[in-house]
Amino acid sequence: MYLGGLCFIVSGTEDLTCLEAASMSLKAGVRWLQYREKNKDRRGLYIEALALRLLTSKFSAVLTINDYADIALAVSADGLHIGQEDLPLTEARKLLGPGKIIGLSTHSVQEARRAEAEGADYIGFGPVFGSLTKDAGPPKGIAEIRRIRASVRLPVVAIGGINHGNIESVLSAGADAAAVASAILRGDAEGNARMLLEALKPGGKEIPVDF
Repeated sequence: MYLGGLCFIVSGTEDLTCLEAASMSLKAGVRWLQYREKNKDRRGLYIEALALRLLTSKFSAVLTINDYADIALAVSADGLHIGQEDLPLTEARKLLGPGKIIGLSTHSVQEARRAEAEGADYIGFGPVFGSLTKDAGPPKGIAEIRRIRASVRLPVVAIGGINHGNIESVLSAGADAAAVASAILRGDAEGNARMLLEALKPGGKEIPVDF
């Protein structure tokens, strides 16, 4: 499965619904959405995830679901993203099968190596910088991306405080892609997404991730 170098972690805000934010980012050219919503019950999550699946299908975009393997299966999402305290990766793979993407959040070289050994398709790594969206611990910094890149062969998706001003440095350090939330959601979502995508194209060439 082919993905561009930008993952938009989509949710609703006070100003935008989740679907509005998703639609704006897709119109800007984003082709990978990760649905992460902490303020809905399971039925609400399912309904919104199903709407996102229909929307992403229109744009031939990838949809992954945060945390919930059952919802990923129910809406025929392309995959699942889980954290260190969620369902174990090996069990998630049993549920989803070999044809789905499974990514795992990691915060150290040891966790990254374990994720690779257990069969993750990619690792999320961070927070690289201080995050406005989620408190995931102290920033790891650019140098730690280089250590992770030297330790695993999996695609590395950096996360945490990434914006259009620093995304190029993250990729130059060895990350294959960047995951963002507030960098798109705060302000003009479509315009923000366009700026991030432009920052991904030094010399006009898109940076791909191929899982």
